[in-house]
Amino acid sequence: MRRFALPLFLPLLLACSANAEEIGSVDTVFKFIGPDHKIVVEAYDDPGVSGVTCYVSRAKTGGLKGAFGLAEDRSEASIACRQVGPIAIAKPVKAQEEIFSERTSLIFKRLRIVRMVDAKRNSLVYLTYSDRVIEGSPQNSVAVVSVDRAMPIPVK
Repeated sequence: MRRFALPLFLPLLLACSANAEEIGSVDTVFKFIGPDHKIVVEAYDDPGVSGVTCYVSRAKTGGLKGAFGLAEDRSEASIACRQVGPIAIAKPVKAQEEIFSERTSLIFKRLRIVRMVDAKRNSLVYLTYSDRVIEGSPQNSVAVVSVDRAMPIPVK
């Protein structure tokens, strides 16, 4: 039995790993059983660009489904990325690259953050959106971090 269970649960365990640091949350709906529905604010440090952090606010579903990880969170999210220290890019980055992905339902839905390089304006553009295996959502949010022109962004 264990031989069959590991292949089934390994993708779920890997999908549960998140690179977010929860900054805070506010309750939006009281639930008698299980956690309340809430809006959470999480910080994501860009793994390829030190000195840049993205803050994402999004809804988290509570109740019994939310408590057991069975709920599907809403697709709406907002992003604000800021320079929080000296910007340093150790090695060239891709012109467009997904830098974070976190599940927002048991299997099918994910919140994603993509970094794009606007070489003409020497800026980093961050896009957050939600997708599903079958059907994604057009709801998205974008943020931009300008990089000093004295330090051109190295692109692969």
